[in-house]
Order: sequence, then structure tokens, then C-alpha cells
Amino acid sequence: MSDLPLITILTLTPLLGGFLVMGLGAGRWPLARWLALACSFVVLALCLVISARFDPAAGVMQFGERHQWIASLAVDYRVGLDGLSLLLVLLTALVTPMAILASWHIERQAQIYHGLVLLLQAGLFGTFTALNFFHWFLFWELSLVPAFFLIRLWGSPARSAAATQFFVYTMVGSVGLLLAFLAMFLATRTFDFLELAKLGREGALVQALADTLGWRDLTVRRLAVVIFGGAFLGFAVKVPLIPFHTWLPATYAEAPTGVTMLLTGLMSKMGVYGFLRILLPLFPEVMRWLTTPLLVLAVLTIVASAGAALAQRDLKRMLAYSSINHLGYCLLGIFAVLNSPGSASGSLTHQSAALSGVLLQLFNHGLTAATLFAFIGFLENRAGGRRGLDDFGGLRKVAPVFCGLMGIAVFSSLGLPGLNGFISEFLIFQGAFPLAPWAASFSLLGLLLTAVFLLRLLQRVFYGPLNEKWVALADLSVGERALVAPPLILMLLIGVYPQPLLAAVNATVIRMLEGGG
Repeated sequence: MSDLPLITILTLTPLLGGFLVMGLGAGRWPLARWLALACSFVVLALCLVISARFDPAAGVMQFGERHQWIASLAVDYRVGLDGLSLLLVLLTALVTPMAILASWHIERQAQIYHGLVLLLQAGLFGTFTALNFFHWFLFWELSLVPAFFLIRLWGSPARSAAATQFFVYTMVGSVGLLLAFLAMFLATRTFDFLELAKLGREGALVQALADTLGWRDLTVRRLAVVIFGGAFLGFAVKVPLIPFHTWLPATYAEAPTGVTMLLTGLMSKMGVYGFLRILLPLFPEVMRWLTTPLLVLAVLTIVASAGAALAQRDLKRMLAYSSINHLGYCLLGIFAVLNSPGSASGSLTHQSAALSGVLLQLFNHGLTAATLFAFIGFLENRAGGRRGLDDFGGLRKVAPVFCGLMGIAVFSSLGLPGLNGFISEFLIFQGAFPLAPWAASFSLLGLLLTAVFLLRLLQRVFYGPLNEKWVALADLSVGERALVAPPLILMLLIGVYPQPLLAAVNATVIRMLEGGG
């Protein structure tokens, strides 16, 4: 087992499974969805094996594989896992079968739909484990293509415009990423993330860019900011960071429920992952130069998205803006870490708390947000497509289990103590307040607005007088309860005992603070 290329097997399993499922005939859609589900469970089992073999104290990349690919371009097939990658790989393995089960009702071209879901999962695995830009960028783009078709072919009536907007925004960001890394390759002759991180830590990357690409009218500092800006654009669009967010509400609202679960639970994490894996180690000096405007953008993302969620009447759009809000806390934690030189032991403690909170928030938000969208999908299926805030009322009387279980997910998103959302947000603010007090203070308004719109969601949908339209509305079925039970149990377990996740990321956080890749 120790000699097996586990990461390669992990990535190839859904990739090959996706092509196999898509190759089934149109009349074999029941087999297609069962085969896709079986493949996702095999992947989950493999992820659990990798997690059991992962050494949380090592503080280095594990399960590494490296093979020469295109020597003339310094392109290697290089993969590895640290605590950050492990959490996101596990999250991907958990959310994908949930999304497949939430899409069980889809019969039209089901073999293509489920095949694309597996291809998307393979793209995510590749993105979270690749350590060479060329290899990483292939998987980054691979995740974009199936997501576009899943939205475009199976979404709501306005799906065409939403899918196009999603594709254009993310493609523009990808172009910025590509140009930035081509510039870095010309300056350093390497695409390797760990080698580039070493150059970034030593300050040699910025100087190499100036020596190789220096333009007459640009100083060293300005050139570095330009190159950084290209990479920043790609990740800011993917999170998304306000003002690069306008594609997200329509995309989440028009996508089918299972796809929205994948978008919010997994694909939005790609942007924050890029900040942590690429921007922070490669451009630490540039990000410190820009710390104040970056913190302003993080605060704007937190507060403005919460205010926009409060103004929504469409439940999916409300949760879409809520997703932006919660990922804004990750950006607050990352940028706050840059606001301190980290020389004092107290400062290092705060930085460690903030980054640990960021990594946990990635996992917790993905779990909670995907579950919330699953509940909205259940409601939409029962109500003939209706999902307006004012369309319901009093559903607790006819669907008490629905109300109770969704309430757990809502309170997790709200950050109630005892649930998983609390510990990650608490750590972020514990670290951010001493490092960037003004940004953390303004961000508290986002917490207040979040509580208001989430509690209003519960009140309008489940409490008050029962709307006579829904007197016969069915409670959750056994299958639906089985779908949401695992994530809800995890929310409770992580809320009261987060130590296993914290232990898994602690060594990775320390390496990041020391300037490692």
C-alpha cells in the first residue's frame, strides 16, 4: 500500500468513472446514476484510507509523486498532500455523493449529467493536489468545463445567461493566472510551486521578475504588483471577492440543486486555496505592500454580501450571498496575518489562530452550505419550483423533521456555539482582532446581518400561520434524511470536538507562517 500512487489513483478514479458513465446508452440512465454513486463512494473510501495514513505532525507534503513530463518546459507531474489539501480532498469526497443523491430525480441525459459530475470531482482533486503549475492549470480548467455544461443543460429557465456569465468571468480570471505564471516562468524557468515559494520567501522572485521582464517605465515594485494582479484576479473571481462577485448569485440560483452544492461547497474553495497555496507563499512581500486595500476588500465582501443577502426574496440567492459572506471571513484571516511582522511570540499565536480558522472555515462552510442548498432543493421539489421567502409559512406544522434538521444547518451557518461554524469563525476573529482590529471590528457587522437574514429565513418559511397551499406538503423522506444525516452529524461532532481537524492542519499552518509553500 505504501508504494501505491494513492493521489494519482484518487484523481483517475472519478476521471475514468466519468467517461465510463457518459459512455452508457441513453436508455441506461438508472445504471448511470448508480454507477456514479458507487464511484463516488469508492473515492470516499480511498480518501479515508489516505486520511488514516496521513501524518499530521510531519509538516511536509506527503504521498508525493514526481515524474518528468516535458523537460524542455520544466513541466513535471508532481503531486502531494499537506493539511490544507487533505481537508479539501476530504470535503470533495464528502460533498460529491451528496450532490449525486440530490440529483437522483434527474432522468434526462442522466448518464451525461452524472459523468460530468465525476469529471468535475476529478478536476477538483487535481487542483487540490498538483504542485506544478502546468499540471495544476489543466485541472483548474477541467473543473470549469463540466460546471458550465451542468449549469447550461440542466439549470432553470435563465440558465443560459447564468452559465455564460460564469464561464466568461472565470475564463478571464484564468487568462490572468496564465499570463502571470508565464511571466514567472520566463523569470525563473520553473513552474514548481514549492520552488517558486522558496524564491518568494527569499525575495528572489520579485527581483528575478525585474531582471528578466523589467520595463522602462515600471519600477521593481510596480512590476511585481502587475504580475501579482494577474494571479490575484484569477483567484478573486473564483472566491468570489467583491467586486468580482456578480456572476455568482445568478449562477447559484439557476443551477440545479446538486450542481449548486458543488459550486458553493467545493468550487468556491478553489479561490481561497489559490490565495493560500500560491499567492501567500509566492508574493508575501507584495501582499504586505497591499495589506490595507486587501483588508478593505475583505471587509466589503463580508458586510456588503450580508446586506445583499438580507435584501433577497429568493432563497437560493439569499444563500448565494451568504456563501460570499462566509468566504469573506477566510480572506479576512489571510489578510490579517499579513498585517503583522510576526516577530513576537504573541503575534505568531494570533497568526496561527487566524490561519487555523481559515482552514477550518473552508471545510465547515463547504459542508454547511452544500447541506443548506440540499434543503432548499427539497423544498423547491415539493413546491413546484417555488423558493421565494414569502411563498411559505408555518411549514413546521406539517414538516417538523424538515424544520428541525434544516434548523441545525442554519444555526451552523449562523455560527452557533456547539456547531462547526462557530469554532472556525471564532479562531479567525481571535487572530484577526489583535492583528487588524479595525477590519475585524467592521466585519462584526457581517455577523450581525447574517444572524438577521438566517433567522428571518427560518421564521418566514417554518413559523407563523400555515399557508393553506402547503397543508399537504410532505415531510422529509427516508432517503432525504439519509442524505443530510452525515453532514449534520459532522456539524455536531466538529462543533464539540474540533481537535482532529485542528491537529491535521496545525503543522501546515506553522509551515505557512515560516514562509513555506
